[in-house]
Amino acid sequence: MSLGEGKTITALTTSGRNSSSLSVRAHSPQRPPDIAKLPPNRTRSRTSNIGINNEGDIELDELGYFHGYSSTDAPRFAPSSSPSPGDARAPGDDGPPPTVNNTENSKKVLDYLQHTVLCWNLFLAGWDAGTTGPLLHRIQEVYHANYAVVSLLFVFTCLGFIGGAALNVHLIEHLGFGKTMVLGSLFQVVGYAVMSAAPPFPVLVLAYCMDGFGIAVQDANANAYVASYKKQAANRMGILHAVFGAGALVAPLAATQFAQIPQWSFFFLISLGIALSNTIALLLVFRLKGQDECLKEIGQMPDEHAQGDSESSRQMNKYRQIFKQKELHFLAFFTLVYVGIEVALGGWIVEYIRQERQGGPSSGYISSGFFGGLAVGRVSLLWLNKAIGEHRVMYLYIVLSIGLELVVWLVPSLIGGAVAVSIVGMLLGPMYPIIMNHAGRVLSPWLLAGSIGWIAGFGQAGSAFLPFLTGAIAQSKGIVSLQPLLISMMALLLVLWFFVPTKSRRID
Repeated sequence: MSLGEGKTITALTTSGRNSSSLSVRAHSPQRPPDIAKLPPNRTRSRTSNIGINNEGDIELDELGYFHGYSSTDAPRFAPSSSPSPGDARAPGDDGPPPTVNNTENSKKVLDYLQHTVLCWNLFLAGWDAGTTGPLLHRIQEVYHANYAVVSLLFVFTCLGFIGGAALNVHLIEHLGFGKTMVLGSLFQVVGYAVMSAAPPFPVLVLAYCMDGFGIAVQDANANAYVASYKKQAANRMGILHAVFGAGALVAPLAATQFAQIPQWSFFFLISLGIALSNTIALLLVFRLKGQDECLKEIGQMPDEHAQGDSESSRQMNKYRQIFKQKELHFLAFFTLVYVGIEVALGGWIVEYIRQERQGGPSSGYISSGFFGGLAVGRVSLLWLNKAIGEHRVMYLYIVLSIGLELVVWLVPSLIGGAVAVSIVGMLLGPMYPIIMNHAGRVLSPWLLAGSIGWIAGFGQAGSAFLPFLTGAIAQSKGIVSLQPLLISMMALLLVLWFFVPTKSRRID
């Protein structure tokens, strides 16, 4: 590059022991001195300077080579316009090197894999939720059980959920995220293997208990993991639970067919296959690692504020810290009632349609319509949640659901009732993801995994308690009591949501 007549830019470099220097000056071309002749007592300096000296020369000293040499002492090398052999980028390309791009791409791929595996995990949970309703009448026939006795399936499932929710914090503290998820999946594998053999009724309810424990542990940690995302947490939570709805949609389609053949329990062999694939996927993708380590692998660093608060309170009992949060209890009770409504409606609606609307053996497909609406609502109504606000839109969903349940109860139409039930499913669908997103905002960040674990596990107990209550009441009052019970529980949701705090604690 020319700076005037007889002037050129050259790079001045030397090498030494501790650092490097670069000096650029305008001068007349001349032969550079031999580097080997430089005195050995010259040492590097770490100075960095750019300026114009008294002779009008432009000088740049960077990273310091050989303290003590002036720009005239150091050897001069003419700049080369060709890139160095190790630089694969084109001249003038200031973008990140290829290795950085490859690393980012691998993190994105792993991120998608992790979320896909968690979605598959929730698909299995949805499959399980959609199973009991279509099989309930068949189980009553095989075991000669009335409504109250067959409801013990829900009771023991409830015990499994509560046990999983109570032990989840302890398991996470001692085993970590990856190992706890695999442990929960193995409980499901064993439970389905026992169910597939159509064992005596007491053994069957114990298998349901094991299944409930496994679902509670996995559901809690899957929700906590997604709620911990710092980007697109709401959308991903919606997708996660839409897949839950998809599982609950597909299961009744298969269960209804198996309920009409002598080998009805072989349905659980399908459940067993899905559970085994879930275990393998968890092992391959999360590799028994902790949550923070798995999040680091996809480029999300742990929250420094959360880590600081966690360290400062490490000596305190973690259970005590979690249960001191009043927000936790409102969210947990709301979830318990919500999940109870969801499972009671999806399970007992089949028997209600058979008895009150003369629906026949194909009534199991009504359950598929409900859970199909659940899956659709969790994705298709994301825009409405954002437009109105997640906290306010909950009131709209609950009020509309109450109105539609009145239609199912008071209008004696099989098709009208089926359509109304499907729309109720669509309105109830977004509620659970909203609960989990809200928990991520209002609960203490360093207690989030344990807190969401308790909310999810305690909420899943509702999937057993309310259906059992439905069966117990139906035993004396008839299945017609399902609709007024559901409407009263939905009204309770309105009251509970009013008391849920809205102030955010999340630090973005």
